[in-house]
Amino acid sequence: MDSPPRRKSGLNLPSSMSEASLRLETLTGSCRARSSIQSPRAISSLSSPSKSSTCSDRFIPCRSSSRLHTFGLLEKESPVKEGGNEAYSRLLKCELFGSDFASFSSPAGGQFGSPMNSPSKNMLRFKTDFSGPNSPYSPSILGQDAGISSESVTPPKPPRKVPKTPHKVLDAPSLQDDFYLNLVDWSSQNVLAVGLGTCVYLWSASNSKVTKLCDLGPSDSVCSVQWTREGSYMSIGTHLGHVQVWDGTQCKKVRTLGGHQTRTGVLAWNSRILASGSRDRNILQHDLRVSSDFVCKHVGHKSEVCGLKWSHDDRELASGGNDNQLLVWSQHSQHPVLKLTEHTAAVKAIAWSPHQSGLLASGGGTADRCIRFWNTTNGHQLNHVDTGSQVCNLAWSKNVNELVSTHGYSQNQIMVWKYPSLAKFATLTGHSLRVLYLAMSPDGQTIVTGAGDETLRFWNVFPSVKTPAPVKDTGLWSLGRTQIR
Repeated sequence: MDSPPRRKSGLNLPSSMSEASLRLETLTGSCRARSSIQSPRAISSLSSPSKSSTCSDRFIPCRSSSRLHTFGLLEKESPVKEGGNEAYSRLLKCELFGSDFASFSSPAGGQFGSPMNSPSKNMLRFKTDFSGPNSPYSPSILGQDAGISSESVTPPKPPRKVPKTPHKVLDAPSLQDDFYLNLVDWSSQNVLAVGLGTCVYLWSASNSKVTKLCDLGPSDSVCSVQWTREGSYMSIGTHLGHVQVWDGTQCKKVRTLGGHQTRTGVLAWNSRILASGSRDRNILQHDLRVSSDFVCKHVGHKSEVCGLKWSHDDRELASGGNDNQLLVWSQHSQHPVLKLTEHTAAVKAIAWSPHQSGLLASGGGTADRCIRFWNTTNGHQLNHVDTGSQVCNLAWSKNVNELVSTHGYSQNQIMVWKYPSLAKFATLTGHSLRVLYLAMSPDGQTIVTGAGDETLRFWNVFPSVKTPAPVKDTGLWSLGRTQIR
């Protein structure tokens, strides 16, 4: 009898294997127990595979040697439970990354690399491994603190803003429009002196009180004013060539000094000596402790002396003239120790840096328009910048490494410069004529400018020594125009 036909299997088996040899057995407890106890030979065969065994496509790293602590895992604190998930986070890290990684977390002081906890869209960020040798490309060598991400550095402060308008304006009738005169100065006792025609007026910045110091009479006029460094005495250069010294507190003339043949347009005090420059091309040094009119005479300029400044250590005197020369004198020399002739116009604007010894700035007139910087130790020009206008005055800030310049033809502007980059920080306008006069407040924050438009304007330009915030206006400095006499 024919056997019934066999059901066709869905498996393709080799000819040597029958379908009966395939059995699906349920793994019983005894089987599991039996399989867990194997011979040592079987164990050795598992631990040391033969050369003929194939490799798996999975790679399971050893976490203890993978230096996972060099990565910071950012966490977002729960808005509901503040600090409540700390123990759970440590346990989770221990389970995921191993006990070695969990040891780099501090339960009390936060995670290793706390600077990495700043908000970021990156989940993992690489941190520098400090255990290895120093690399020439490490952040510390490149000027960045090691181990601190650039994103965690404090963001830079916003740039300082200089007000574009003056916070006070004074009327100054008869303020002359003469490039070669110096008619405004601000004392260390916060008193502003202004030469108006034949008179000198004192304006107190603390109470806005105006005092008439002197009147030279119809036959003479004021050409220059300069306070002593202590702010007690005032020197006045006149059109007739005299130099008068006044007690600013008692409004009393102390002495009159001669020696010049014509107008004395510029004065400069150091600690003890008063220097005066004149249209007669000479520079005289006056010492009030001796009876003679002057103790030293400097001859070197070929035209009127219009700029004069002592260095902060009193060792050098810089002078500028209408002969386009900038000369540097030692205190007792009769001839200049430096002759700087790069300017192509009159040099009135002169300023010594209070931040660097031997650094001198000078500005040229209409045909030159440049501010030049000099090293008076060797006479080299360090840098220069073309301002586009006649340079009338220069003043260096004692609070920050910046300087201010005032200008004439053709823009009549005031500019603030950063040094040594010579980047233009601010440009101020308001005067309708050349800004011929400049003085700085004793705190170094406010400047006053004067022009032939017969106005004095007060500007908040520089920050204070302690804080870079701009000076706040007070009731004393309220906007408005006041007449100085």
